[in-house]
Amino acid sequence: METMMTIEEVGLVYILSYCGAIGLILLGIIAMVLYRHMIRIILGLMLLEAGVNLFLITIGYRANAVAPILVEGQMPTAAMVDPIPQALVLTAIVIGVGVQALALALVVKTYKAYGTLDTKELAEKIAQESGTEIVDGIPVSLPVPVPTTRIEGKTA
Repeated sequence: METMMTIEEVGLVYILSYCGAIGLILLGIIAMVLYRHMIRIILGLMLLEAGVNLFLITIGYRANAVAPILVEGQMPTAAMVDPIPQALVLTAIVIGVGVQALALALVVKTYKAYGTLDTKELAEKIAQESGTEIVDGIPVSLPVPVPTTRIEGKTA
């Protein structure tokens, strides 16, 4: 038995979906900006991705709509859901899993090489290895003066 949603229920679904999407996006951004631990940064990226995917699905949602499956000889009798956001989200999920796998592999390699996942400690260790100076906690490459040599009366 098919039941139709009332206008109040439809409005509530839209509000909750948009609020959930915006909440996930904000949590992801906050996690990526505030935390220094690399695993937490990747978890923030995952939250951000989930929020964007929920937002795209919410954009394509239509209340009381049917799946966009056309059968030969039949005309659609009801409104159809937009399939484009669904296809975009499916693609985004696959790409997101690949990005997360790559990020986690890089984190494992980083931990094996430097023994830490804290971005501040990691920056200091890399700066020490490369001979870079640290100014206010930020690695800075200072310009190295180029020596001038004279060849047959000209400067090179």
